[in-house]
Amino acid sequence: MKVYPTSGIRNIALVGHGGTGKTSLAEAMIYSTGALKRMGKVDDGNTVADFLPEEAKKKITISTALVPCEYRDCKINILDTPGYADFYFEVAGAMRVVDSMLLMFSATAGLEVQTQIAWEDYPQVPKIAFINKMERENADFYKVLSEMKETFSDIIVPLQLPIGTAESFKGIVDLIKMKAYIFEAGGKMSEQEIPADMMDDVETYKLEVIEAAAEANDELLSKYLEGEELSDAEIVAGIKAAAVAGSAVFVFCGSAINSMGVTQLMDFMVDCSPTPDHNQLLAGKDIEKEPFSAQVFKTIADPYIGRLNMFRVFTGKMKADSPVYNSTKEKEEKITQLLVMTGKEQSPVPELNAGDIAAVAKLSITGTSDTLCTKSNPVVMDAIAFPEPSLSMAIEPKSKGDEDKLSGALQRLIEEDPTIKVHKDTETRQTILKTMGDTHMDIVIDKLARKFGVDVVSKEMKIPYRETIRGTVEVEGKHKKQSGGHGQYGHVWIKFEPFEDGVFAFEENVFGGSVPKNFFPAVEKGLQEALEEGVLAGYPVTNIKATLYDGSYHSVDSSEMAFKMAAKLAFKKGVEAAKPVLLEPIVNVEVEIPETYMGDIIGDLNSKRGRVLGMEPVGKKQLVKAQVPLSEMARYTIDLKSITQGRGKFKMEVDHYEEVPGQDAEKIIAKAKQEREEK
Repeated sequence: MKVYPTSGIRNIALVGHGGTGKTSLAEAMIYSTGALKRMGKVDDGNTVADFLPEEAKKKITISTALVPCEYRDCKINILDTPGYADFYFEVAGAMRVVDSMLLMFSATAGLEVQTQIAWEDYPQVPKIAFINKMERENADFYKVLSEMKETFSDIIVPLQLPIGTAESFKGIVDLIKMKAYIFEAGGKMSEQEIPADMMDDVETYKLEVIEAAAEANDELLSKYLEGEELSDAEIVAGIKAAAVAGSAVFVFCGSAINSMGVTQLMDFMVDCSPTPDHNQLLAGKDIEKEPFSAQVFKTIADPYIGRLNMFRVFTGKMKADSPVYNSTKEKEEKITQLLVMTGKEQSPVPELNAGDIAAVAKLSITGTSDTLCTKSNPVVMDAIAFPEPSLSMAIEPKSKGDEDKLSGALQRLIEEDPTIKVHKDTETRQTILKTMGDTHMDIVIDKLARKFGVDVVSKEMKIPYRETIRGTVEVEGKHKKQSGGHGQYGHVWIKFEPFEDGVFAFEENVFGGSVPKNFFPAVEKGLQEALEEGVLAGYPVTNIKATLYDGSYHSVDSSEMAFKMAAKLAFKKGVEAAKPVLLEPIVNVEVEIPETYMGDIIGDLNSKRGRVLGMEPVGKKQLVKAQVPLSEMARYTIDLKSITQGRGKFKMEVDHYEEVPGQDAEKIIAKAKQEREEK
């Protein structure tokens, strides 16, 4: 692949709900350039963009793929992004490095959730829209167009109208050239006059095109308002200005799987889409003359070739076999080869100009979001904001000896997926894996087995319950043992009572030396060790105060160990007698949702023993604040997705502990007892 100048580069993200045909469109685009002799299909698992085994298996896009199309002396860098909520973080990475986005719509399904979310999440990014699947039964271009106009505040203008629909879909009317184009075999088209029965619609939408073009240019607007007619050249200039500025969203239609309408869309990308120097992050800069800077937006971890970092050159020029400075990590790296990715295929290039997107292998410390630049002109670009994972699950290797292997594999996966989080819960002794959802979780577990040879099993995440006391008691603990030679003797009286100001407090109030001072630390240590396992279900004990006030000792047989054992005996006896109760962690939850779902969300939180604390508007959405037991939130990611059709998001953090209601406590205690017996 040749080196392209900045003016000859277009960076466009394909974004939309799963199943709208993004991957098929990317395939059709590269096929139309002649780079492919045969067009692959998602259902056959042989497309350029969906090359991962998991993608071929599930027939969905899981990971953003770069598909550069060389067309009319331009390089259109297409980033094909996933359309499912669990992998939406891939959109965040892609959006950092593109200059515009192409939003995909299904002519049968209409406006779908992930398309709407992406449109609304990036209001400043210039957009074009493609209504796909016009060949399908029940396809309705005008219905989808109407939904778009009703939902979004943008100026939305079709540049094409379909001729026919479903099986009779055969061409488009070009509202700029005012001609009809009929699709023929081999991707060719024949130009014809516009069908007479379409002229009313054509004239209506042509007026919208002229108005959108005029509004993008003050000179054209003045001319238009004064009643003068705009020439075709002026209309095209106005459309380009509107497309570059993002002041209007232009709509196209076709059938990606049949390569209908694809070259017209690519013509618009070349003629009207923003070039890299129009990127919002580069306002006011001459990006070709600025010193070199680039940012990594995606990392691929391969067990054989190591890391592969995908990046965009934002300013200056990048050359192979040259040093770069990682300003994020403050270390130098050596670039050997620069690789242009086409799906999984790699082609070396000697250099890259400002605005281009490529990859580099085997950098030692560089990861996603890192900035690469020159050491003499260091800059650090803002980190890419990836969403936080919300579904947690405990995992462990099937083979007991694979703990280290699992740890290494997880670290490699974290390098390529910034939304995976892993931590070892010291209390429950479980390895906790956090992902964006259940499908994401399945993919991660599949990758561990396929890429790194580590089979894991998932288990229910244990809730870190606590135990405490509600009553006050005074108890005796005596440890006495005689077995020849020195015996063991420790004897204490301890008062146990609730303590709200912390986990544990120890005091001594011994008079007359009944327990010598040198044994006080042993008594305290014995109690602290006893805190680790309560009497109800074996959970740690908290919020308890112990006061040593009496006891006795033996001048020969007493020892620190004996007093430690006596303290443990007193603890068990005391906690059993002091009205022990089970405590559960309560989390603060913030749920952001469209107002439509408010009633359903509040009802669901109430069913989870939650307390709704309040609501407040956040932009066009509502933020519901509540406190809910952690045990009820294990699958909330899935529940929320189901209730809101993927439009809601939430975050939570442990706030405090509260007593578990009687019936629930009995179940937890019975389950813990059964687990202990099984062990």
